[in-house]
Amino acid sequence: MTEQANALTKRQKWAAILENKSFMYLLAARVITRFGDSIDSIAYSWMVYLLTGSKLMMGTLFALNFVPNLVLSFFSGALVDRWSKRRVLIITHVGRGLIVILTAALYATSLLKPWHLYILTLLTSTLECFASPAEISLVPRLLAKEKLLIGNSLSTSITRITELAGLAAAGGIIAIAGVSGAMLVDGTTFFSAALLVGFISLAEKSKERARTEELSRSLLQEVREGIAFILRQKTILTIVIIAAFSNFCLSPFNVLGPAFIAEVLGEGPAGLSIMGISLVSGMAISGLWLARKGNNYRKSVLILAGYTLLGVNYALLYLPGFLPVLSIAAASLFSFGMGAAVSLISTPTTTYFMENVPQEMLGRVGAIHSMICTCAIPLGSLLAGALGDAIRTDMIYLGFGLLLIIPALLLPRHRSFMSI
Repeated sequence: MTEQANALTKRQKWAAILENKSFMYLLAARVITRFGDSIDSIAYSWMVYLLTGSKLMMGTLFALNFVPNLVLSFFSGALVDRWSKRRVLIITHVGRGLIVILTAALYATSLLKPWHLYILTLLTSTLECFASPAEISLVPRLLAKEKLLIGNSLSTSITRITELAGLAAAGGIIAIAGVSGAMLVDGTTFFSAALLVGFISLAEKSKERARTEELSRSLLQEVREGIAFILRQKTILTIVIIAAFSNFCLSPFNVLGPAFIAEVLGEGPAGLSIMGISLVSGMAISGLWLARKGNNYRKSVLILAGYTLLGVNYALLYLPGFLPVLSIAAASLFSFGMGAAVSLISTPTTTYFMENVPQEMLGRVGAIHSMICTCAIPLGSLLAGALGDAIRTDMIYLGFGLLLIIPALLLPRHRSFMSI
């Protein structure tokens, strides 16, 4: 096929995606919630840092965020496979919006206590256990297989650009409306997203047929089928295990971000916002590159490059704390590299997953996949919190960054992985 024909085929795929109203509604819902979440990520993390003052408690809260995933994922995915994916997303978006608004109200009235954060975190994470597999299941129902990589890359790029806007706006919103006001903005985005999801047109199983299947098959049987599928697919299993290890290593970066900014770089919330903007900028630019050039490379090559780039830039965050000037600029540069690496890993991985899991199993397999990937995060978060009270944060980043290079050294030995 000539280069001109290739370009024409790619334009046709882009046009088909942009003309797909249901996918665009889903994408718009993602964009709106990501904008709110990016504002909330600054406001909430700073609120927790000021409210608790304890790195160990910060680590405990971050770890708790993943407990529902570990407990419920075996069943939430199987239930989502039975239910209307669109309805699940609407309910979870509305629920998360109410929780965020409640948190903002408690903080604004000085009634928010640390123990409230544990309950609210558990509630939010429980809803996310159902929202994630529902969203994963929707995409391949809306896009043809050959359009998945472009669609996922487009989604990654646009949502990351939106996150940039949210992070850039976070400082001004917090300055004008305070932490609680910023969180209220996040809460309203979930209601808007629920409305957009309601416009998605999707042919799902009739209630009668779904009820018949529920009677004829047990929930445990469906869960066992999902586990068996992952165990049979050695490449998927390998990717999932490596992802779990990577999430363990990245836990200190997520938990100790406010402490790194305040204690190592000597910055405030604005510094945290700058770091976040750099991270998301890397994700957005990498996502745009993947949308244009990603199909020219094997997914395995992209993932290996991502892990190498991620580990190196993570370890280099050790350096900015020793620079007399421009320390925040150097840290932002390395955060940008980490963001670019994340897209190189996550987009090809998600696409391969969607391409190789039957649609009728995507909910349960996706939930089990998510559970395995995140199972190490609570341990990493608790370890990060404990180490943070004894060791400089930049030293912790250096050690875990070096560990993150290990996947790039081990994965080339797996022939099945290198063939994707």
